[in-house]
Amino acid sequence: MIIQICVGSSCHLKGSHELVNLFQNEIEKRALGSKVTLAGCFCTGRCNREGVTIVVDDAVYTGVTPDKFNEFFEENVMKKI
Repeated sequence: MIIQICVGSSCHLKGSHELVNLFQNEIEKRALGSKVTLAGCFCTGRCNREGVTIVVDDAVYTGVTPDKFNEFFEENVMKKI
């Protein structure tokens, strides 16, 4: 599984750095390093929406915020591994 977090200027201002840290910690805590690749990406063209844009394999999710991280991780990562 490949998880790409937008780190473009708009998403950066909306908390992408914090989300990167949350993903790194959760992947390490659950020993998912061999199953999940975490990467940054630049603008996906969804800058006008709330929150950060995240791409999991080919699925694009917008509006992801640090306070929604746990729900997002369970639904879109753990259920798909």
